[in-house]
Amino acid sequence: MNIVVCYKIVPDEQDAQVQADRTLSFERAALKIGDYDLNAVEAGAVLAEQEGATLTCLTAGGDAVEDSKLKKAILARGPQANVAVKDASLPGAGSSKTAAVLAAAVKTLDDVSLVLCGEGSADLYSQQVGIQLGEMLGMPVVNAVSAIQLDGSVARVQRTLDDVVETLEVPLPAVLSVVAGMNDPRIPSMKDILGAGKKPTTVLGFDEIGYTDVPEAIEVVSTLAPEQKDRACTILEGADDDTVNQILAAIREQL
Repeated sequence: MNIVVCYKIVPDEQDAQVQADRTLSFERAALKIGDYDLNAVEAGAVLAEQEGATLTCLTAGGDAVEDSKLKKAILARGPQANVAVKDASLPGAGSSKTAAVLAAAVKTLDDVSLVLCGEGSADLYSQQVGIQLGEMLGMPVVNAVSAIQLDGSVARVQRTLDDVVETLEVPLPAVLSVVAGMNDPRIPSMKDILGAGKKPTTVLGFDEIGYTDVPEAIEVVSTLAPEQKDRACTILEGADDDTVNQILAAIREQL
């Protein structure tokens, strides 16, 4: 059994800078593994340990997929191998193209019984890649998964919705998108990090996975930070009824 967990390399949102025209700049942002993807990696690592399965991590991106520090960061968390699809068009790609590339890559892997995704990417957070990936692979797909138990040819999962928790049996192979609160991602030890450097990484191009271009379903016109407004500050002094009435009038005016 091969469990595949998808992850995305994203800029650290703490390093984002708002420009004068309200656009966002990530030029100085460090790169990291998406926070939501770490929950999927942890879920995959636990299942692989329980089932004696192979855990393969899969990503699609630009030059960052070959960054040695990032490769160690993902491989130190349990996967036995890392597969990356590299192309200059992938950084900033939308969910349709990303899902199509991942689907093509999954089809090149052997004995895939389960594909795991985070609930959304840490940068765009469209929550669409897992759903589209399942459709493109022709596999059943469930999102908002908060617990997984494998039993032969089925996965028993809990799906957390607003006011109910569903328990479902999903035939394998399947694609599951897990919620952020389902687990606490492990912190790799120094031994894990050193061992990660010895694990294999395979970097593939579009030709090697048989990918044909898929048009984006959505066109992003612009991404702007909210308009900044100066905070209102009105100071009223006094403890008499007149001051209290002024305060109440000022509150009513703002409401």
